[in-house]
Amino acid sequence: MSTWEIMTLGELLKESRHRAEMSLRDVERETGISNGYLSLMESDRVKGPSPRFLKQLADAYGVAYSLLMELAGYEAPSPPAQTDAGVDQFDELTDDERVQVRNFVRFLRSSRPIPSENQ
Repeated sequence: MSTWEIMTLGELLKESRHRAEMSLRDVERETGISNGYLSLMESDRVKGPSPRFLKQLADAYGVAYSLLMELAGYEAPSPPAQTDAGVDQFDELTDDERVQVRNFVRFLRSSRPIPSENQ
């Protein structure tokens, strides 16, 4: 594998919570998910967390729900059908390069600023 590592669900949740400047208790108050369970999720000890919890956390952190679902091991949604006669701009990438692109896109999405309630 390359120097790019795939971020785990727990790592992304913890990083997103820190970016939102929230404590586990803050998240518990906002979502109703116990701080103990949140801690287990952040340490990757929960396998197959509830999609409902993932949706609540996506909303609380401003992170893409589909990304959380994918990192939790749920099937990712199918990409939209191509409209350019099947020409894929990534056809010539190696498997390792595709992993790097996917990880970079995840990083970009997770780095988006969290919209304030006033926007």
